[in-house]
Amino acid sequence: MVEATVATPDMLCVEVVFSAQAGQAQEWAVRLPPGACLLDALRAVGLETSAWPAGIWGRRAERSQLLRDGDRVELYRPLLVDPKVARRERFARQGARGTGLFARQRPGGKAGY
Repeated sequence: MVEATVATPDMLCVEVVFSAQAGQAQEWAVRLPPGACLLDALRAVGLETSAWPAGIWGRRAERSQLLRDGDRVELYRPLLVDPKVARRERFARQGARGTGLFARQRPGGKAGY
């Protein structure tokens, strides 16, 4: 846990989350002065030099975006595979009959029921 400054009642409480690899998430709770932006939160935990995109609560945001109390700042690593392509390939490997509605079909039942 990193404290940016001495806590006072009017400080913003912000959570910063970063995952360099799958399954290895790091979280910091940071207190920042009112009017702090996304870049200030990243500076407080030493991640301001990262070129990866950042966001607040799962939505991409500019580093100049002002923060509100309780915000969750996130750094996003680049995707290695497009999720739609990965799903298509997984479906092709499993076959149409082994997934979704067709996985538990009644013997003799119509397709899709």
